[in-house]
Amino acid sequence: MKTIDELLAEGVDGKRVFVRADLNVPLADGRITDDGRIRAVLPTVKALADAGAKVVVASHLGRPKGAPDPAVSLLPAAERLGELLGKPVAFAEDTVGPAAHDAVDGLEPGQVAVIENLRFNVGETSKDDAERGEFADRLAALADVYVGDGFGAVHRKHASVYDLPARLPHYAGYLIATEVGVLKKLTEDVQRPYVVVLGGAKVSDKLAVIDQLLGKADRLLIGGGMVFTFLKAKGYEIGKSLVQEDQLPAVAEYIERAEKTSVELVLPVDALVAPEFPDLKTKAPADPTAVAADAIPADGMGLDIGPETCNLYASKLADAATVFWNGPMGVFEHPDYAEGTKAVAQALLDSKAFTVVGGGDSAAAVRILGFDENAFGHISTGGGASLEYLEGKTLPGLAALED
Repeated sequence: MKTIDELLAEGVDGKRVFVRADLNVPLADGRITDDGRIRAVLPTVKALADAGAKVVVASHLGRPKGAPDPAVSLLPAAERLGELLGKPVAFAEDTVGPAAHDAVDGLEPGQVAVIENLRFNVGETSKDDAERGEFADRLAALADVYVGDGFGAVHRKHASVYDLPARLPHYAGYLIATEVGVLKKLTEDVQRPYVVVLGGAKVSDKLAVIDQLLGKADRLLIGGGMVFTFLKAKGYEIGKSLVQEDQLPAVAEYIERAEKTSVELVLPVDALVAPEFPDLKTKAPADPTAVAADAIPADGMGLDIGPETCNLYASKLADAATVFWNGPMGVFEHPDYAEGTKAVAQALLDSKAFTVVGGGDSAAAVRILGFDENAFGHISTGGGASLEYLEGKTLPGLAALED
């Protein structure tokens, strides 16, 4: 795929450059709680503006149902982008209507505009090719060139990700080029030992990647809410812990496969439990108890890996040459259940490995828990996209950027 450097070499002065970014940032009461994804696209936007382009930034936010929803307006993201750029950013209150055209028509070389949430238009996510194509046609009317830099959306066959590049000269932005380069290090000529840490709530979200990694990774360390489906598949009592009953047969099969191969599947030896889920708003003390993984009480709910597991996982990461981590080890948003996630993050920093934090909650946890982002090899902006790449799937947004 052609990159933004090639576009800049060709010249963009006065051209309208459509940047499909990923500004899908978390909001609380209309305020951004983590601006990592905005900062991630900043190098691309700044380079284009500095070269004299009229930059049109577009993104989705949340899951609106094809109609405007003020709760997920991109206005806060546009304002934050302007703060980071150090100059005003115009904001259009629609996607392809009069406001968008006025905002783009009003740009001078070097200026930036953000159009409203793409998912306010039903054509963005439509499964109907014609409906999606019609929206892509209207987006194409706003630009002369397309730059794909929303890595967190490249696994979606959406109008702005898949259809629009076919209608304009297209290039990969700095973020996508970096993300793809990193993922190739996890799939081609991997430095070993290669250790993968998987967490998060639902085991169903990770089954496909586990299936692939059982033939590629040296060790798999499992944590988060998904681990209790593994523990139940081994016949353990898990009390009131999260479990996906329908996934038990698949999980049992993977445990058996791991035992028959050279892949080391590592599960917690203890867990922090409490009678109920903690209050994440007040962060009231939860007073959890550490118990053995095979001795969770019937009235207990597992909410983090325990201290012995923290030490075990640190030891399993110490000699790694490559580490991919996707998903927190517990309910890290509450201080009483953040230690497992902290321990994994610290173990990555203590190792000499090339470390990749695979987006989503893991990336948010790194920032929220106060770790230096630059100390990790790479922090991805797209958890789902990263996982699908590792699964070996063709990602529509990347395929669309290929010539």
